[in-house]
Amino acid sequence: MDDDVLLAEQRAYYRAGAAEYDRPYAEYEALHELLAVVDDLPIAGDVLELACGTGQWTPRLAARARSVTAVDAATEMLALARARTHSPAVQFVEADLFEWQPPRRYDTVFFAFWLSHVPPTRLRGFWNTVAAALAPGGKAIFIDDGPAAAAYEEVLANQPTPAALRRLDDGSQYRIVKVFHDAQTLTDDLTALGWSVRIRTMAGNFIGVAEPPTTAGPRRHGDARDPS
Repeated sequence: MDDDVLLAEQRAYYRAGAAEYDRPYAEYEALHELLAVVDDLPIAGDVLELACGTGQWTPRLAARARSVTAVDAATEMLALARARTHSPAVQFVEADLFEWQPPRRYDTVFFAFWLSHVPPTRLRGFWNTVAAALAPGGKAIFIDDGPAAAAYEEVLANQPTPAALRRLDDGSQYRIVKVFHDAQTLTDDLTALGWSVRIRTMAGNFIGVAEPPTTAGPRRHGDARDPS
């Protein structure tokens, strides 16, 4: 399966399913606990939020930050995020994260439940872009599903890119990228790329804080197809 085709289907899923996206936040207490974790994370200064979705995390980031630039590829998601966020310190940007390049550097780059949607072949390029977006002394902070979440997904077997099938209320179905990162393996992979990283688990999810290689420089997503 070509990554471009799968990623296009993933974007279509999040556009079509924007109105259904927030249900898990209303249904699962563990997600409320994760949202509260933001208050204890080293979020400061100017923040870049990648894949902001419906803005569940954005107001919490804004409460800690000098400014927030929240980016997502789905128009429908951004409309909900704007309605949820009332801080003048937040700027929303509609862009494909595999094409968009940050116009400046930030003190914090934050992404929740996004890393699992990055194809393994693009993981190195993604982390290089995160590093290039960070100001000196900046940190990347990320939250995502651990391997236990696979039990709640319709995982597609024997795919060249790890994928799952998602269904919407209207009966439509879409393939998405879904990589269930193990905390230790992800730590080892990031360490091999030169990052200093600390990952802890919480209720089947993981929370990571990472500092980039000191030699990190600008790198475009044109390099993102390199195997990680």
